[in-house]
Amino acid sequence: MRHQSATAHELARIAELAGLPGERLARLGEQMERRELRPGETLEAERRFGVVLAGMVRGPAGVLRPGDTFSASVTALMPATVASCDAAVYDSFRT
Repeated sequence: MRHQSATAHELARIAELAGLPGERLARLGEQMERRELRPGETLEAERRFGVVLAGMVRGPAGVLRPGDTFSASVTALMPATVASCDAAVYDSFRT
């Protein structure tokens, strides 16, 4: 299966990432793995930075919607699209 990444346009809609320049968003997006989750499917995301691109997922903090971020496992409540990368990769883009 081909690795699909998140686009800079998708990431620009995430409040936590909105301040990053487009080129940095594009590079971060290339490092993120995009996943389509079926209802009930869980993404193990310990030590990862993730964003909800579409749908809704449940994490330890409750229900997450498009634009929300996560750093723990999430379970899809409906068909959902998420993207995630290693937390260290994300941290390198924030500095």
